Amino acid sequence: MKLALALTLGYAAIEALAGWWSGSLALLSDAGHMVSDSASLGLAALAAWAARRPPSARHSYGLGRAEIVAAFVNAAFMLVVLVWITVSAVQRLIEPQTVNGEAVVAVALVGLLLNAAVALILARGEKTMNIRGALLHVMGDLLGSIAALVSGAVISITGWVAIDPLLSFFICGLILFSSLRLLRDALHALMEGVPLHLSLEEIGHAIADINGVRSVHDLHVWTLSSDRIALSAHLLIDDLTDWEDVLRAVVQMLDKRYGIAHVTLQPEPAARMLQRMPGPR
Repeated sequence: MKLALALTLGYAAIEALAGWWSGSLALLSDAGHMVSDSASLGLAALAAWAARRPPSARHSYGLGRAEIVAAFVNAAFMLVVLVWITVSAVQRLIEPQTVNGEAVVAVALVGLLLNAAVALILARGEKTMNIRGALLHVMGDLLGSIAALVSGAVISITGWVAIDPLLSFFICGLILFSSLRLLRDALHALMEGVPLHLSLEEIGHAIADINGVRSVHDLHVWTLSSDRIALSAHLLIDDLTDWEDVLRAVVQMLDKRYGIAHVTLQPEPAARMLQRMPGPR
């Protein structure tokens, strides 16, 4: 993560200077994207450090959600960058400026290689929401470098400077897609929604299929952190003397099948519940 951050931030500075010198909005917009990615990587690294801290009396679950909060902040910041790029591109279409195509090609080619290296570093890391969001942004940078490369080549050959802001709109589309997706996932987790890859109904049926379980109610599944899922439920049990075996079977099934390791279950005797049910009159 630290290496990826250093590479991204260093190249963003070079790209911003090259964009200012050459007059390329594609390079300037991609530099802005790279700066936001540097902030994203820095915040993700800080959040990952906080998430590894042990639980305390004040934070009994630990600080695992720091990664989710960081992902939400990163996505919101990316939307601000999107507005800036769009406004700048519109202004450049209205008032075209001279662009040094050769400089754009040279800088974009270096950016293409660097972004590919950063993407490879992140892809080999942990598969958390933080890393996934950062990787999406870096892939956007990778495609943005390709767009800048095309822009510089077209301007050098044809002199058509409008390609520069038009490709900036393309970069905006990449940023918008990744930002909205990350924003949706982070907000869903912060609102304690059921993880998007899981089905509450399916999990309930899987628990009810365990021998000794009559039914399941008050079932809740939510995200504790990027890689930790929690579950709580009330189980109606045929025979409470079998509870230890039932508990072991349910916990093992949830961990193996759904990756849910933080489980809290409350047993309830089926006979007592049936006695409470009103009979026919």
